[in-house]
Amino acid sequence: MKKLLFSVFLFFIFLFDSNAQSTEQGNSRVHVFGFYGLRWEEPGIGGGFEYFFADNFAIMPSYTYLFPQVGRESNFSADLRYYVSNGPSQLYFMAGYSQTWEDTQPDGAGTRRNFKGANVGVGAYIRLADWVGLSTEFRYQSQSLQEVGFRAGFAVPL
Repeated sequence: MKKLLFSVFLFFIFLFDSNAQSTEQGNSRVHVFGFYGLRWEEPGIGGGFEYFFADNFAIMPSYTYLFPQVGRESNFSADLRYYVSNGPSQLYFMAGYSQTWEDTQPDGAGTRRNFKGANVGVGAYIRLADWVGLSTEFRYQSQSLQEVGFRAGFAVPL
């Protein structure tokens, strides 16, 4: 398994070039991140794909698997990002759609709930090397749980 992961890692390194770090139309990035909800104190892990459909504008669908104290919980978000700066450090504002699924007792007759709402937030992408960058985001989700959370992880340009 380690050899496979290392081979995939090396494959992606050779695909990248330094121009893929910009916010120009047609560029894309793969994100992996950790999430921490400040209100409910639930950690999570997730990933997403960011695509720049116009200069300084990107769409990013992402999926987060949360680790509540009881049951299962996951979240899907589709966010529109507007980058206000370009270069090694890129600041953006985001807004989008969010849907959260919650099951309080996955092995029995529990309560399954589905929440839909909006996301708003601010984030930054900081280039660490030509092939990887640090991605951070502070977001508010308006659905019934009304979670304020922080994402931090890595983004790999394609």
